[in-house]
Amino acid sequence: MKLIKFSSKEFDKIYNRNLVRKKRIQDKVAEIIDDVRLNGDEALLRYTRKFDKVKLSAKQLSVSESEISGAYQDITPDFVSSLKVVIDNVTRFYKKQLKKSWRTRDEDGVILGENIQPLDSVGIYIPSGTAPLVSTVYMTALPAKMAGVKRIVLATPPDPRGRINPHILVVANLLKVNEIYRIGGAQAIAAMALGTKTVPKVDKIVGPGNCYVTEAKRQLFGYVDIDMLAGPTELVVIANRYSNPNFVIADLKSQSEHLGGLSILITNSKSLIKQVKGQGGAGYIILAKNLEQAVEISNKIAPEHLEILTNNPLNIVNKIKNAGAVFLGPYSPTAVGDYVAGPSHVLPTAGTARFFSGLGIEDFIKSSHIISYSKKALEKVRQPLEKIAGIEGLKEHLESVRVRFK
Repeated sequence: MKLIKFSSKEFDKIYNRNLVRKKRIQDKVAEIIDDVRLNGDEALLRYTRKFDKVKLSAKQLSVSESEISGAYQDITPDFVSSLKVVIDNVTRFYKKQLKKSWRTRDEDGVILGENIQPLDSVGIYIPSGTAPLVSTVYMTALPAKMAGVKRIVLATPPDPRGRINPHILVVANLLKVNEIYRIGGAQAIAAMALGTKTVPKVDKIVGPGNCYVTEAKRQLFGYVDIDMLAGPTELVVIANRYSNPNFVIADLKSQSEHLGGLSILITNSKSLIKQVKGQGGAGYIILAKNLEQAVEISNKIAPEHLEILTNNPLNIVNKIKNAGAVFLGPYSPTAVGDYVAGPSHVLPTAGTARFFSGLGIEDFIKSSHIISYSKKALEKVRQPLEKIAGIEGLKEHLESVRVRFK
């Protein structure tokens, strides 16, 4: 690991690592999106041959019921029992986030409220490049299902034999995902956003992906909603002289295991730096003056994952303003959040935890404001309403109120 200073050009380079988009990627993704818009399934089949090295027919883009049933033969029996534990944890967490429609009524007859409704359809993207992200299926589909989404679509790239990982199929089937397509990359995002003959379009797309997938989500935002712009994974560890160096090293190395993953240790302990520097894998170490400055540095980075491995993590956590997920204490490694804890592991990266949150129920619902006034209530607000409308020069707005009192 490389030791760097907080106030240095190297730190600024890390901090801004995903803020500058590569023009080449932007142009390529725009080309793919236009191709899918114009040529639909034909474009999807062409890109599947080019990028996944698999030749399919239009009918094969959709995963069949027989293939899904056959997937159960390719998994071990204990997979489903293990999955039940995880599903229970995720369900328990997201039950706390469920929202209900509401109304208020005052003495003048004013009714205000919100109608909470699930989205009609959601597309889930599941990467399957270096490793099939089986866990991402339940981390996305389950909160969508709990929110009440009726149509859940899953897209994931095929392997060289044209197959989808059986564990992905089993999880999707158990969670009653409605449609599964063997398409990947920017072309999968374009298909779900714009629709083709085989792939009907959706209202929102969620899930992680590589730089091409992320750029496609950015360019297609507006045609569909998206969850966030997630880049390569990252971990910041705040530790001090009381932290177990073996735990610190293991956690830093685990995040570097991901392609493009970034690991950063922030510590005020020079002795810990000596122990970690040669063993923590790729990444960076930042020496802080004290834990207060460590928190300041972490808040500036706004990491996807933050581990607080100090002796009193609860004294620090309330000072954390920017982080996708925070893991407290020596027995809460990032891996527990990736797989079993309950909260989704689809989290904001590249500093976007300053304004994005981890995937939740609110990503799969929408609200309509409810407004109802009586004549008495409208009369009470005529003066401020007419004053503001008059300043804006909108005469017909004024008349739409005045006509009700003639």
